[in-house]
Amino acid sequence: MEREAMEFDVVIVGAGPSGLAAAIRLAQLAQQHDREVSICVVEKGAEVGAHILSGACFEPRALDELIPDWKDKGAPLHVEATDDQFLYLTETKAYRLPTPPQMRNHGNYIISLGDLCRWLAEQAEALGVEIYPGFAAAEVLYDESGAVRGVATGDMGVGRDGEPGPNFQPGMELVGRLTLFAEGCRGSLTKTLFERFDLRRDAQPQTFGLGIKELWEIDPAKHEAGRILHTIGWPLDQRTYGGSWLYHFEKNQISIGFVVGLDYTNPHLSPFDEMQRLKTHPSIRPLLEGGRRIGYGARALSEGGLQSLPGLVFPGGALVGDAAGFLNVPKIKGSHTAMKSGMLAAEAAFEALATDEQRPLLAAYPEKFRASWLHEELHGVRNVRPAFRWGLWPALALNAIDTFVLRGKAPWTLAHHGADHDTLVKAADAPKIAYPKPDGKITFDKLSSVFLSGTNHEEDQPCHLTLADPTVPIRVNLAEYDAPEQRYCPAGVYEIVRDGDEPRLQINAQNCVHCKTCDIKDPTQNINWVTPEGGGGPMYGSM
Repeated sequence: MEREAMEFDVVIVGAGPSGLAAAIRLAQLAQQHDREVSICVVEKGAEVGAHILSGACFEPRALDELIPDWKDKGAPLHVEATDDQFLYLTETKAYRLPTPPQMRNHGNYIISLGDLCRWLAEQAEALGVEIYPGFAAAEVLYDESGAVRGVATGDMGVGRDGEPGPNFQPGMELVGRLTLFAEGCRGSLTKTLFERFDLRRDAQPQTFGLGIKELWEIDPAKHEAGRILHTIGWPLDQRTYGGSWLYHFEKNQISIGFVVGLDYTNPHLSPFDEMQRLKTHPSIRPLLEGGRRIGYGARALSEGGLQSLPGLVFPGGALVGDAAGFLNVPKIKGSHTAMKSGMLAAEAAFEALATDEQRPLLAAYPEKFRASWLHEELHGVRNVRPAFRWGLWPALALNAIDTFVLRGKAPWTLAHHGADHDTLVKAADAPKIAYPKPDGKITFDKLSSVFLSGTNHEEDQPCHLTLADPTVPIRVNLAEYDAPEQRYCPAGVYEIVRDGDEPRLQINAQNCVHCKTCDIKDPTQNINWVTPEGGGGPMYGSM
């Protein structure tokens, strides 16, 4: 069936912080200059915020610029950060370390990023932006010159066999003079843009982390709104990058989470189970006892920083937010940087739309980025993440010199290790890790966790976790790495099932929380994550 088409000046893929900030800034400029600019935002989640997950301790710098009167307009920033603690953990002890300047949170807010995105969407719609949740952008469209001319949403009602079902509806083409891709980390369309336009030719390999988060309601007597705790060390070994956060939110709730760098080497490691072990530490367990877990989620983070940024522009479009990788790693913050990148792209887009060019190249966007506080911020912390290739203590020493002595102005730029999928050693060469069984009170299993995420997919649809070679999971992954997809996935999607003596990989796609870890960490890059039917996936609410 022929697809219908809708035309706009600007199409934005993704209603996260960067996409919504871009839409608002564009609409503001159009209003200020009395120009008509039609803007469309398409979002794969069932509602704006459904797939948004962050810690989140939010720095309002970009929001102050975008909507200076956000307090008067009721932005959901209610809990100011009050107290920072930074701990080094051993298995039984906790040692307080000086809080690095990047991790000091005075002036920041502990928020639900999903709630903030819903509020930003309201501000965008009030300015005339059209937002379409529940529609997954599944294909990049190109014109005869090879420029991006928009995206097509996925077909709805396609059966597991790939054939149209009784409720089939073809996708829609959303065509624009410019298309901004704000898909977040490891975007499925962004990957294809990297290849088509060779956007990574001058960039170091991106390196990623997996963030796992739980929301708890705790005893009011233990709750201190605004209190912030970060930890490094146990349960990870000295060679594995990672750490935790614990934020006291409102309504006696805390956000507790754990990030593991996906450059880890031991195929027996399970980021989910490391997170469960963390909660048993004597400095954390007492806070959770008597409380109840009310939310769960996971997502990957682009941690490469400045060295790993791809080319930002191509004919007809640009990359913004974590699709490009603007996260500030030592701050553990990417929302304000994502918003700023969207705003810069919007300003460049507004200028380009005034020209006669049908699908312009936004050359002004990278120029604006290099002249902005965003570039200055990322440049100052560019050596923090790659220093951890030598282990925890050498990294802390190098970063102390870079931060406290050289003030981020080191005359060197450290390189990253390479691609995360290349780092696993063979299972026979790595120590096995014995994870304790969950107790159902402090520690939990994956399936009960996925239930709390609200994840749901239409069951009769093609599997969105595709294998380039279906023999690889058994022939290579199981044989050489003991099937690491069973452990690096935080949602129990991948399972080795034995029918008699013959093992096979079972993909429980219904469980997928869209974290993209499998797409990143699979050692042979055999797994390709593509968008499922629009509206499927987690429903994070106020996570």
